[in-house]
Amino acid sequence: MVNVGLSRVDDAVAARHPGLSEYAACQSQAFMKGTGTFISGTGAALVLQKILNKKLPYPLQWNVLISVVAGSIASYAVTRRETQKCSSLWIYLETGKTFQPTTGGENTSQMDLQEPSDTLKKITKYGDKME
Repeated sequence: MVNVGLSRVDDAVAARHPGLSEYAACQSQAFMKGTGTFISGTGAALVLQKILNKKLPYPLQWNVLISVVAGSIASYAVTRRETQKCSSLWIYLETGKTFQPTTGGENTSQMDLQEPSDTLKKITKYGDKME
C-alpha cells in the first residue's frame, strides 16, 4: 500500500500511475498555499480596515466579515490557479503531453494537448526540419 495524504492507495494503482506521488505533493502544496493566503489575506484586510477605521467607521463584526470574505476570495483564486497547475502536471506525467490554453474561440476553458517541444522536430525560418 502507498500512502497519498491520509488515504492508502493500492500498489497496483500506484504502479499504473507512476506520477501519483508527485501529483499528491503538488495538490498538498496547492491547498497549503490556499490556507496561507486565507490567513494572510484576512489579516491584511483586518489591518487595512483598522487603518481606515477613522474614515469608514464600521462595527467590529462587519470588519471581521469583510476581512473573512476578502481572505476567502483570495484563497479561492490562489488554490484554483495552483490546482490547475497540478492538473497540468498530472496530464504531463500520465501522457507526456502538456496542456496549453486555447486563445480566442468560443470556449476558453478548453485546452489543447501539445507534444513536448523537445520531441518535436524544429523547423527553421526557411522551412528546413532539424532533429
